[in-house]
Amino acid sequence: MKQRIITGLIGGAGFLLLVYLGDHWFSLLVFFLAVIGLFEFLRMAKVQPLSVAGVLAYLLMISLLWPSLSFTKETGVILPDLVLPVTLLLLLYAVFRKNQFHIEHAALALVGALYIGYGFAYMAALRNLPDTGLMLTVLVILGIWATDSGAYFMGKAIGKRKLWPAISPNKTIEGAAGGLLAAVLVVMAVNVWIGGISLDKALIIALVSGIAGQLGDLVESAIKRHFEVKDSGQIIPGHGGVLDRFDSMILVFPVLHLLGIV
Repeated sequence: MKQRIITGLIGGAGFLLLVYLGDHWFSLLVFFLAVIGLFEFLRMAKVQPLSVAGVLAYLLMISLLWPSLSFTKETGVILPDLVLPVTLLLLLYAVFRKNQFHIEHAALALVGALYIGYGFAYMAALRNLPDTGLMLTVLVILGIWATDSGAYFMGKAIGKRKLWPAISPNKTIEGAAGGLLAAVLVVMAVNVWIGGISLDKALIIALVSGIAGQLGDLVESAIKRHFEVKDSGQIIPGHGGVLDRFDSMILVFPVLHLLGIV
């Protein structure tokens, strides 16, 4: 626990610093996280990252992420839509490899690329918004972190009814409610203190962070339970892998996009 707290404080401070700096700094961080995240996913799915399927998954993921990065906008880079060609190539690869590469592996490579690519793409896109990008991104991050902390402490204090024991046996309904409440309180308080965002938009960010953030955590728990692994990786001491640490953000940012926030 001590290592987890120390790593969390240092990593959180460093992450917020790069969010503040934005521009190429944050885009490079997002790109690095996405590359490591897909590596973790493919490894859990037993798809070799340097195999044909792994390379196709990386091509698709990068094609989704690249246009949202700050240093690509200066050169006007627009990548083609690779979803259809990569899907077809994965299906053909499953045929040619017969029983050595199954259709399930093709589906997992495709889902992993979409799941991680869209998640980090909209994270970068939100930060790169002119004028409000920094404030919106900070509110989302603080909302997610508040959700995690509120759910943990409320669950420890009064948690009794299990939220979804088949997926994550330690989560409780009381903890989930505490996480949502903490997200609303923190996001609304920070927005009032710093200002710049309308109250209705701040409330949407708080609710999405508190609800979709916890769903993102459950999605990652379901993935790990299916693959029978404890953590997606070990790159972050005390926290596991990139997907363990950023599972909530990967879902929250795309949901905010669907709601028209970015």
